[in-house]
Order: sequence, then C-alpha cells, then structure tokens
Amino acid sequence: MDLVRAVILGIVQGVAEFLPISSSGHLILVPALFGWEDQGLAFDVGLHGGTLLALLAYFWRDWYVMFRTGLADLARHGARVSAWRTDTRLLWLLAIGSVPAAVAGLLLDDWIESHVRQPWLVAIMLALMGTVMLAADSLAPKRRPMASVGILDAVVIGVGQAFALIPGVSRSGATVTVALARGLRREDAVRFAFLLGTPAFVGALLLKSADLAALAGPEARQMAVGFVTSAVVGFAAIHFLLRWVRTRSLLVFVLYRYAVAIVTLATGAYRIAG
Repeated sequence: MDLVRAVILGIVQGVAEFLPISSSGHLILVPALFGWEDQGLAFDVGLHGGTLLALLAYFWRDWYVMFRTGLADLARHGARVSAWRTDTRLLWLLAIGSVPAAVAGLLLDDWIESHVRQPWLVAIMLALMGTVMLAADSLAPKRRPMASVGILDAVVIGVGQAFALIPGVSRSGATVTVALARGLRREDAVRFAFLLGTPAFVGALLLKSADLAALAGPEARQMAVGFVTSAVVGFAAIHFLLRWVRTRSLLVFVLYRYAVAIVTLATGAYRIAG
C-alpha cells in the first residue's frame, strides 16, 4: 500500500462509517474493485480509530455531561435508579447496549476475518440490510425522543450493532434501523447510534492493539495518514447525517446500497466470465 491508497481508504472509512452504507463493506469492495491487495482487518480497525476520534470530538460535551452527572448521581443516590437523572440513565443504557457487540467481537473476530471478507457477501448484505432499513424508515412511527430509551431498547439496538460485524450490514445502518423500528425519531435514532458506537470502537481498537502496535516504518506512516484522513472526513460525515435526517428520509442511502450491490455482483460475474 502507498500513501495515496491510505488516503482513499481513510476517506472511504470516514464517509461510510457514519452514513448507513457500511464502512467495513466498502473497505473490502474498494480494494477488490481496483485490484488492490486486501489491507487486512488490523488496518481497517486502525482507520476506525480515526472515526473514534471524530466521534469523541463531535460528542465530547455529551460524554462529559453523562460522566459528570453519573458520578454525582452515584454519590448522591447510589443504586437508586429511579432517582438518577436522564444523562446518568443514558450512560448506563449505552454501557448495556455495548455488551452484545463486545461479546460477539470477542467470540467471532478471528472467524469473521477468515470467512466473511468476500465482495459477493458484502453485496448481498448491502441489499438485504437496505431493504430492512427502508421498511423501518417507512413504516415505523418515529415519535419517541432519546430520553424515552429503556433497557429493552438498549439491548435490542445493541444486538443490531453486533450483527454489523458482518461486512455490508453497517454499524450505523443496523443501529439506526433497529432504533427506528423501536419508534425513535430519526435524529434521535442517529444520535443514539453514534453514541453507542463509541464504546464499540474502543473495544475493537483494544482487540487489535497488539497488531497495531507492531506496525512500523512505511506501514506505520500509512496507518497514520489513513487515521487522520478518516478522522477529518468522519467528523464532517457525522455533521452531515445529523442535519440530513432532520428533514429527509434514508431512501437515498438505501438506493445507494442497491446500486453498489448490483455493480459489485455484475463486476464479479464479468470477471468470472472473462
């Protein structure tokens, strides 16, 4: 890999992580379509570190308030949950919602890296998840604010995030879709999905920390360039999607998923036939 490819993959990660189109899927499809060697899951996780930085930079006030309020409520009320304020409850709900993806990541990380990084599977999952996303966005009531999220919501949305370990599903797409199906308003569904993604990114980085620490020389420089690129582009993508869903549906992203799936399958069939 050279620095140009690192920049391209950083842009792909920054855009596709937060728009509901699957960053892991695109990080498989882009090298496959251009005939590049697959950069490997460790490099992908390093790029996720850049988007983690984007999340922390964008939502640092939310996390600061949640932790400050949570510590104050624990000191004042202990385990009396009914006395906790909304921000404290949200912090614990995010922790609960992070468990399914953490368990799935620990159990399935090696299997996923070995068995599901195929373009044809990514294409199928892009189309299938796009259909589910369209149904949730079109049919769900979308009336509930984020303050109404409860334990069941957090668990179910967390399970959706765990399914996003399959490339092509999309972490943001899965969590937003499940949140919409639970009746959350679009903007609140997206915001909760972004907050829930933060612990998931931290866990993924810890899981691959040994591989990332082993990078040196040109590989380390390429990783640094991809990291910075994904952070900058990711910050812009977060801002864009939060503004988009205030007045628009997710249809454009569903159509994009269908288009990429068709192009990927057609390209694969052409190469096999050729």
